[in-house]
Amino acid sequence: MLEIKDLWVSASGTMILKGINLTINDNEIVALMGPNGSGKTTLSYAIMGHPAYKIEKGSILFNNEDLLKMTVDERARKGVFLAMQSPYEISGVTNRDFIKQALDKKPSSDGKIVSVYKFAVKLDQAIDDLHMEKDLADRYVNEGFSGGEKKKNEILQMKMLEPRLAILDEIDSGLDVDAVKIVSDNINDLRKKNGMSILSISHYHRLYEYLKPDRTVVLINGMIVKTGGPELIDEIDKNGFEPIKKEAGIEDEVELLENCAFKVEKK
Repeated sequence: MLEIKDLWVSASGTMILKGINLTINDNEIVALMGPNGSGKTTLSYAIMGHPAYKIEKGSILFNNEDLLKMTVDERARKGVFLAMQSPYEISGVTNRDFIKQALDKKPSSDGKIVSVYKFAVKLDQAIDDLHMEKDLADRYVNEGFSGGEKKKNEILQMKMLEPRLAILDEIDSGLDVDAVKIVSDNINDLRKKNGMSILSISHYHRLYEYLKPDRTVVLINGMIVKTGGPELIDEIDKNGFEPIKKEAGIEDEVELLENCAFKVEKK
């Protein structure tokens, strides 16, 4: 479904991602792990098309289509979804209107827009599934929400839009133990329903106990340094990243740009 080849990404003149190669298959969960500042969120933004991140080199194909030639909204309509690490507040726009407008822009098999009634029923059910307050639908997007409510609201949007690829950037941060299970159950249910693929970014073992990734990818200093199965998550939970850094020959958290094989052009 997703094929990233030799991807180099910079921001404000600093190279962050350095030659990323990553493939995600249909109905596959990939856990992306790494120390803070290693480039995990940058990768999610690059896939989604954040304008602050410049693609210096490489390609991203989504179902054999060039994602880098698409605008952010085109990527979303193709079925790419990003649950953000720090969701934005949108004052003056209700959750209901926000999600309905997004859903109306999504291509449907019959070319028809979901009726207001069917949308309302589906939204109410999704809110119940996530154990959210009933009035959430008519509150402004994320305004006055707790950290946990914001994260659940990202999953609410995902449930309504039913993407083909969901990028979950620390979706478990700010959630208590019970909420992590509720969110994970909803993610797993949607995956069973439509075969959704997932790129999950998290530091915490407890999320992966529920999601059960197929593969684990470790990103350090903007480079993928190790790939393994679910057992790699257990290894990191027990020993941290130091053994992996030593194995990869990485001594410092920050790698000098001059050591990169590909450099940002200075202007």
